[in-house]
Amino acid sequence: MTTALVDYDSGNLHSAQKAFERMAAEVGSGSIIVTSDPDVVSKADRIVLPGDGAFPHCRAELFARTGLAEAIVEAVTTHARPFFGICVGMQMMATTGHEYEETPGFDWVAGDIRKIVPADPALKVPHMGWNDLVIDNPHPVLDGLATGDHAYFVHSYAMDVTNPAERLAHVDYGGDVTAIIGRDTMIGTQFHPEKSQDAGLRMIGNFLRWTP
Repeated sequence: MTTALVDYDSGNLHSAQKAFERMAAEVGSGSIIVTSDPDVVSKADRIVLPGDGAFPHCRAELFARTGLAEAIVEAVTTHARPFFGICVGMQMMATTGHEYEETPGFDWVAGDIRKIVPADPALKVPHMGWNDLVIDNPHPVLDGLATGDHAYFVHSYAMDVTNPAERLAHVDYGGDVTAIIGRDTMIGTQFHPEKSQDAGLRMIGNFLRWTP
């Protein structure tokens, strides 16, 4: 069993790699491979797509690598491999991003990525630091997590999810902010699970054991 952690120069992968390796050893789910090779991605049993920074930049970097985005899409949509999007990796699961310019996403979970506008003007953007999850819909990857568990966020844009069943959790930041999305064999977190201590590690372990 292999999990491909996709490296496309859009974020520091070190902490994510360590967290996934730690949980893979703990749950006995095989090896974590950090890769930008489409062939490795297409053969992997699971795929993790991280991302830090602006949506258009991350998408451009991903699609600039010949065959890499296509390998991810084929593995997830044709072969139904479990997929985990983190931060901008989650945002790329949406229909369209609206950061700087309109940018198409994978359109796996219908919705738009829009700037956070808190109802309370005292709340700063980016939304940065710890916040309490509110679980909206149960999911195997959320086993053992509960409303009130903490997750670590750093973002200025968030997803408006079209279908409420596909928003698995949110946080309150002067209004609802989507925290976790998912459908079929895919899940995504706006927060960084590798920086979210117990709750994040539990999610990673659940994902690595998940057989949808």
